[in-house]
Order: sequence, then structure tokens, then C-alpha cells
Amino acid sequence: MAKLKAGDKAPAITAKNQHGQTVSLNDFIGKKVILYFYPKDNTPGCTTEACNFRDNYQSLQSDGFEVIGVSVNTERSHRNFAQKFNLPFTLLVDTDQQIANDYGVWGEKMLFGRKYMGTLRTTFVIDEKGTITHIIDKVDNERASQQVRELLG
Repeated sequence: MAKLKAGDKAPAITAKNQHGQTVSLNDFIGKKVILYFYPKDNTPGCTTEACNFRDNYQSLQSDGFEVIGVSVNTERSHRNFAQKFNLPFTLLVDTDQQIANDYGVWGEKMLFGRKYMGTLRTTFVIDEKGTITHIIDKVDNERASQQVRELLG
């Protein structure tokens, strides 16, 4: 699949959330969506990023945004992560990497000199009509929501 870019239609998503409910990206037509992909629940960087979105969630919502996190963790893992850190937004289950593949964020990574496949931390900003307006591929975990705001001026 070709790499997604601003102006592309966001690929369709239908997946279970942390509560076992089926969620579709189409459910959010009419709202702006911050769709962020992260590697793993309960790891330091991913927790920092999620808590940054949590801490800024109300102001993001008042600006018309909904936040959706996606990782390859299970429903139970997402539920525990959301409860532990009081995350008020949707976390989608992508255990088969289908969503990550559709968005082009499943790829080769390196840790301690070892190559492996995993989720490339990436944030997509999607407008009310389902079009990608911005892609952040160098996410600052501590400033994830501020990075989105800076893009929007």
C-alpha cells in the first residue's frame, strides 16, 4: 500500500474497543479525530503519550476533536491500561495489525541493535469528512496533544 499523506481519505476502521464494543471511524463523521498509533500499553513512552492526551482531552473535545488510540494489545490489556490511567477516550484493538497495516504504521524497528516488526508511533489528524489533514511521524510523547494544536495554528 502507498504511504498515506495529507489529503487522502482515512482508511476505514471497524474494531473492538477496550469495552468490547465495535467502533467504526464512520461513527465520528462530523467530528475531527486524533487517531494515534502507539506500540504497547503500560510502557513508559506510551503511558506518557496517553496521559498527555488525557490531560488535554476536555480542551480537545471543546475544540471538536475526538481522540482514538490504536495498538496491537488485547481488549483486556486496553481496559486495564485505560482504568489504571483514567483514560477517557477510545482504545482500539488491532491484534492482527490490520489497522496498522492499512495506515502504513506497521514496520521495521530497532531496539538494542535488534531489528523487529512493530507499530511506528504516528498520529493522524482527520477532519469531519474523514480526510487526513496532518500526519505526525515524529511524535513527542510529552507534548502529543500540543503537537496537534501547533499544526492547526
